[in-house]
Amino acid sequence: MSESEKKRQSTSARNSAEEGRVFTLIVSQLGFNGFRNLVTGTIEPVPDVNILYGRNAQGKTNLLEALWFFTGGRSFRGAKDTETVAFGQDEARLTLDFFAEERTQQAEILINRRKSASLGGIPLSSASKLAGHFCAVVFSPVHLSLIKDGPEGRRKFLDAAYCQLRPGYIRILSDFHRALFQRNALLKTIRKGGSVQDLKIWDEQLALTGAQVFTARTAYIRRLAPATKEIYSGISGGGESFSLRYCSQTGDETTGYKEAYKQLLLLLEQSAPNDIAAGFSTVGPHRDDIMVEIEGQSARSFASQGQQRSAVLALKLAEASVLREVTGEQPVALLDDVMSELDTSRQDYVLNHISGWQVFLTCCDPSPVLRLTGGKVFHVEQGRISHQIPKGE
Repeated sequence: MSESEKKRQSTSARNSAEEGRVFTLIVSQLGFNGFRNLVTGTIEPVPDVNILYGRNAQGKTNLLEALWFFTGGRSFRGAKDTETVAFGQDEARLTLDFFAEERTQQAEILINRRKSASLGGIPLSSASKLAGHFCAVVFSPVHLSLIKDGPEGRRKFLDAAYCQLRPGYIRILSDFHRALFQRNALLKTIRKGGSVQDLKIWDEQLALTGAQVFTARTAYIRRLAPATKEIYSGISGGGESFSLRYCSQTGDETTGYKEAYKQLLLLLEQSAPNDIAAGFSTVGPHRDDIMVEIEGQSARSFASQGQQRSAVLALKLAEASVLREVTGEQPVALLDDVMSELDTSRQDYVLNHISGWQVFLTCCDPSPVLRLTGGKVFHVEQGRISHQIPKGE
């Protein structure tokens, strides 16, 4: 695809968003061969709700993972790419037919020793280049770690979400992590008696790239926080307050790039003695966090299981709302076991909120979902996927 064509499509999407027009991204066919335990085949989903049901460990989540790979991201389960190749197979191949950017498109991913991709039959330099072409949000029980665990998962959530919104952010992150790696390597050398002469060079590089990461994350938080607050209020029936903010020594959501750069450079210079002693960089965006509070208290420390699950779900639905607002396209929703542990009113809110989206939803028993919505039902058993017509149709 030429640069002029990319610019035309990007402009078209921005214009659609500005004019209030929203196009729903639709998957028309997904093909899989040698991926996880899925038996080679294809599925043809409907444009609204697609229910994948079956017992645990049959392959339902594997199908969502296959779809997620087309966002240009890594496995949302934390698996290495090569771990998704079926046992005894040399490679896995995924194909996707979808409608986005106001036209039908085809993409393919090949996983062997590495992951490669093509779009419209044209090879891409890396699979991450699919970012921005196929957009999706995913909720999985593994995402409960966003609240329960440490800050690393929350930073990764922000970065992955912003990469779909602004694919160029992938390069910024890469440059930042390269600068961080080089500075840390130099700190270890200095600790062993090496020269400190080059430290200022890497302080500068880390401050430059770190300020870009910081301002990208805070810009995203400014959009995400109000959307999450509104959605959480809906899920909880308006009975609980919710807040989301970015926590950093560099500044807050109002801090601009130049100010962030100066503050980061100062922090790095001041922390140099401690960093040399520790052998790694103790300040910077790689140490930042996101504070999630319910009723004015830390959700990580004080929220119940149901509140934590609702908070993560609100974050994910808000992520989709921001994508729709900015790009003018409604992303695909991948909801893994989202209905468990939610009461009837919260289940109803979730399904009503995603009305008009294409949804892939996994569950063990489809009957509660079918009481609330129609759609297409697929039964998954030992990696085999079959379409089933619900009783009563």
